Amino acid sequence: MKWTNWAGNQVARPESIEDPRDEESLAEVVRSASQQGRAVKVVGSGHSFTAAAVSNDVMVRVGALSGIRSIDRAGMTVTVGAGTPLWRLNELLHAEGLALANLGDIAYQTVAGAISTSTHGTGVRVGGLATQVRGMRLVDGHGNVVVADEMTNPDVLDVARVGVGALGAVTECTLSVVPTFVLEAREVPMRLDRVLGGLDELVQGNDHFEFFWVPHTGWALTKQNNRTDEAPRPLPRIRGWVETTFMENIAFGAVCRAGRLFPSAIPRLAKALPSSGERTYSDFSHKVFASPRLVRFYEMEQAMPIDAAAPALSEIKAMVERKGYMLNFPVEVRFTAADDIPLSTAHGRVSAYIAVHVYKGMEHEPFMRDVEDILRGHDARPHWGKIHFRDAAELSGLYPRWSDFVAMRDRLDPEGTFRNEYTRRVFGR
Repeated sequence: MKWTNWAGNQVARPESIEDPRDEESLAEVVRSASQQGRAVKVVGSGHSFTAAAVSNDVMVRVGALSGIRSIDRAGMTVTVGAGTPLWRLNELLHAEGLALANLGDIAYQTVAGAISTSTHGTGVRVGGLATQVRGMRLVDGHGNVVVADEMTNPDVLDVARVGVGALGAVTECTLSVVPTFVLEAREVPMRLDRVLGGLDELVQGNDHFEFFWVPHTGWALTKQNNRTDEAPRPLPRIRGWVETTFMENIAFGAVCRAGRLFPSAIPRLAKALPSSGERTYSDFSHKVFASPRLVRFYEMEQAMPIDAAAPALSEIKAMVERKGYMLNFPVEVRFTAADDIPLSTAHGRVSAYIAVHVYKGMEHEPFMRDVEDILRGHDARPHWGKIHFRDAAELSGLYPRWSDFVAMRDRLDPEGTFRNEYTRRVFGR
């Protein structure tokens, strides 16, 4: 029995795969495994690039724990099954006139997987997905169901919003929501020097700002998304398909495959990326935040204090030029508000995120190790669901409330039912 993640860089051969139909069935799976001393890992869509969900013992799929359970319009919250894919949740919320305040640029992950790994979007005045969690239910390491909200076990809620799959199996989440809103998207190629020189104005002057540096060029592709009260003006259907599905996926995939076969041609191929020109359109938020991703890749992303973004990216650019790495994927830079979640990558500081990607099938480790060495110098914290090479000894010094997480893990899973090699590396057991 073989399982692979979305990118194909993580492989598991579990002794058994369980598909519980409901929370009690999942609790029984965990209870039985705990009594037998077996390890359990819950897997969602498999979009993590790390081994966070890899299990060679008991793997649990939570696809049946899906859909909206209830809506509280007075409190503006929605309770959903933990296995609900974000793309599906977006559709269900939209049908109810509701939306999430912020989203990442990929919506394939499950709700539980996204919040547990500190997945985020961009926007310096909004936090990551875990900051929208108002309550949750999880199965602890002994198979007990734990309710956590502002009234019951608030200390569990405080820590478990970003649990990296090591505190228990999340079965249900209550999320804050907002009324449906429209975003106007303005996408503009700019010279990288101009972006870095005016970064504070771009970040502070937009609801949601991000940019992509195109390696081997001096260009960046900027995305400025802002709320508008006007009706949606989406791209015309044919033009939208050509520019998003064809150009950004099919044609880009062909360019990546050519670069994998002929790496020396990558700098010449890269020069075509910034030529797409400027475009402005608007649509409902979930259609602007997330984009289809048909081209598969490996990714590393790390969060640092916002003032470190420009110098860190400049160092990465210089390193790429000095070492001659051939990169056919843009480098993405995003921004989020600070929060107070113990293992959130934005804990205690307004943060900038730098993400580097390597096309699937190409060597990625030497380049990513070099990037990580640079980001270490900027106090960067690795995204829990993306490639990194840190261990507990190093990670514990990056989080002021690390001991709070360790204590909660000892309380909820003292025997390590939810252990695997990844948790041993990043948490020390």
